[in-house]
Amino acid sequence: MSLASIDRERMLGRIRELGEVGRKDGRLTRLAGSDADRAGRDLLVSWLEGAGLEVKIDRIGNIFGIWTEVPIADEAPVLLGSHIDTVINAGIYDGCYGVIAGLEVIETLKRNGFAPSRPIAVAAFTNEEGVRYAPDMMGSLVHAGGLSVEAALASVGTDGSVLGEELSRIGYAGDVEPGFLRPKAYVELHVEQGPVLEREGLRIGAVETLQGISWQRVTISGVANHAGTTPMSMRSDAGQAAAEVMVFLRQRAMASNIPVVATIGCMAFEPNAINVIPSLASFTVDLRSPDEQRLREEEAALAAFLDALALRDGFGVSVERLARFQPVTFDPAILALVEQAAGRRGLSSRRMTSGAGHDAQMIARIAPSAMIFVPSRDGISHNPKEHTDADDLVAGADILLDVVRDLSA
Repeated sequence: MSLASIDRERMLGRIRELGEVGRKDGRLTRLAGSDADRAGRDLLVSWLEGAGLEVKIDRIGNIFGIWTEVPIADEAPVLLGSHIDTVINAGIYDGCYGVIAGLEVIETLKRNGFAPSRPIAVAAFTNEEGVRYAPDMMGSLVHAGGLSVEAALASVGTDGSVLGEELSRIGYAGDVEPGFLRPKAYVELHVEQGPVLEREGLRIGAVETLQGISWQRVTISGVANHAGTTPMSMRSDAGQAAAEVMVFLRQRAMASNIPVVATIGCMAFEPNAINVIPSLASFTVDLRSPDEQRLREEEAALAAFLDALALRDGFGVSVERLARFQPVTFDPAILALVEQAAGRRGLSSRRMTSGAGHDAQMIARIAPSAMIFVPSRDGISHNPKEHTDADDLVAGADILLDVVRDLSA
């Protein structure tokens, strides 16, 4: 049987075109609510409208392109998508591939005269990366009811801006209530952002689980003093304490028999002078595990270690919770469709865990959901060297096409 395929050159061309929006001095940065974000949104909306889709924008700025020309337009839709905001100095595939491929699937189905039994929609969720505003995956979290739209719009960015004000400024503060579209199913296509598929020589990942995530900001207060005249035994060095926390987290993660990763991604000292013992160290802790119990154990171990530091050396310690998401298990029926589609097309596949957070973990709260991965060269992502071969991008989009057809037949 001949299988339909997406328009290869159109999809790849759009990925490249969007990848130039927000590029300055060779660096791609398209943070949520920025002028670059507006330009990327404008380009996406032009594609959605050009495809004859109904475009709706909700109050948190999520963009939906909906194919409603079906006999039963009030049926729950099959939803596709991801995000188009980026990290700082990003690659061109993360998030954007899933949105553009979702649009391409709808256009291919329309071109081939497919008559779906329900609407099919593609979404671009706001502030998935969480670089400028916290938490990450914000738009999908609001859509799923896990965060109020008022709290999200009041989020203050790293630059002091307010998300609601920025969405209004760039023209993407919509008037539709978040959650207006409750899907029958959600499928997100994404580059893996890890090395597993490439290392094992496989083409398709059927993502069955997604790691839980714990984000915290730790602040340790010590005493500033002269770096040359203060004996080591008489110091209350907040910087040294922060280093001890970093080593502690690494040692625990390395020794764990259950997958755990720990990252201190941001750190700041005060007074931040070369010849002054730091009086304050503030840093973020990112803990992740696919096992909820183990994630709780790591959080408890960190809390106990911080308490011991404070007791031993008299440090002041405070902890702020930034985000906390439980591990997710995706829908087995959709995963089976992914595997069947891969088999029909002669593509090797495996079930796997996602180490990164995605919008799918939020939408899984309200609808059966799953993800499809394609290989990432050297496992690199959040980096301009991020790359997935064109054949793999097309293969992933074709699997998405097959799955969506099956879900909406």
